[in-house]
Amino acid sequence: MTDTTPAAEGTDTLSRLEQEGEIAADYLEGLLDIADLDGDIDMDVEADRAAVSIISDSTSRDLQKLVGRDGEVLEALQELTRLAVHRETGDRTRLMLDIAGFRARKREELAEIGAKAAEEAKGTGEPVKLDPMTPFERKVVHDAVAAAGLRSESEGEEPQRRVVVLPA
Repeated sequence: MTDTTPAAEGTDTLSRLEQEGEIAADYLEGLLDIADLDGDIDMDVEADRAAVSIISDSTSRDLQKLVGRDGEVLEALQELTRLAVHRETGDRTRLMLDIAGFRARKREELAEIGAKAAEEAKGTGEPVKLDPMTPFERKVVHDAVAAAGLRSESEGEEPQRRVVVLPA
């Protein structure tokens, strides 16, 4: 008989996410070796998803190559890493990859954009349409708008999908 208590399910989920992180770390270490780039891999579990970061002690701009313009290379590497995890586990993953703190900084900027848009919607009573964003960016903005006490929704088709902040 298997233990299906909430605590056991939480332990199962945590161990599955940790396994995803380890597979991703192995994949990314191989990639760093091939590219001859220095970086340390940090693994964590955040908001029910594996989170893997490549960080560097050096002030070198090498890791910026892996971020690319506006995070385009980072997005591609995240998808490749997700595919590597999927190949190993057979399960789809929502793993998040950060390189040189790019996503962390981006998250702060986007939270500020969401908060300002919420203030504007409160002040004018009109919906506020933001510029097109990636799914990651929209999620951060939706969370910031909700924290400000308003609702938001996404509209449009990729790659022109955008957040609309709705007044109260």
